[in-house]
Amino acid sequence: MAKKQLDEMSFLDHLEDLRWHLIRATLGILAAGIIAFMFKNFIFDTIIFGPTNMSFPTYKGLCSISQFLGINDTTFCADKFPFVIQNRTVSGQFSLHIWTSIYAGFIVAFPYVLYQFWSFISPGLKTTERKSSRGFIIIASFLFFLGVLFGYYIVTPLSINFLANYKISELISNEFDASSVIAIVRSSAIASGFVFELPIIIYFLTKIGLVTPQFLRKYRKYALVIVLILSAIITPPDIASQVIVAIPILILYQVSIYISAVVVKNQKRKESKVKS
Repeated sequence: MAKKQLDEMSFLDHLEDLRWHLIRATLGILAAGIIAFMFKNFIFDTIIFGPTNMSFPTYKGLCSISQFLGINDTTFCADKFPFVIQNRTVSGQFSLHIWTSIYAGFIVAFPYVLYQFWSFISPGLKTTERKSSRGFIIIASFLFFLGVLFGYYIVTPLSINFLANYKISELISNEFDASSVIAIVRSSAIASGFVFELPIIIYFLTKIGLVTPQFLRKYRKYALVIVLILSAIITPPDIASQVIVAIPILILYQVSIYISAVVVKNQKRKESKVKS
């Protein structure tokens, strides 16, 4: 879209443009969701319910680490989890199939959704801003998928292992609803995916002047508290799990400080060139 055409667009024209971008993004999610719907066995048996089996790679790795450290009495080395998965509503499995396919479609179509978002806002940016933001979709998608993998292979197994083995009485047996198990997998993966977008968010906040590297360094200790609280929310309440989740988030925060410093440095360099 040319700059002149963009300036001539009214508020309603912008809304209409946004509507079509949202429609295309929704269609992309639905198309990916339909494909996920067709691969029901792989989506549920292999992916969704993978962390409920002790053969899951994370449990094998943690079991090996525990044995190496001489810790033999650990739930990571059990034969199976002490629970069964059940469905208690007539339309429960069909509803879970549809909604899980939609969420899977969103994850798969995330780069396309970002592309539609970027296509809407990029015409309003300056040429230099568009050039400096080149690769936004690739980097943001990479961070999102990296976060999803972290949530799936780290947060989800730790949560399921802790909650499945936690008991208040031996008289109570665990019979988990399928919707509850799927919710843990879904929320852990998608929430982690968005958390890993922190460097991208800091980049744009620095570009528009709302955040500076000095601000991020000054409030680092408060960020540490927030990260620990966030880790406590998305993981079971044991120290080891919270530390495992907090470490990559703190690394992302440190990377965000570096990115913010680079952005400010480049902006000052451009300003000095303009003045000279």
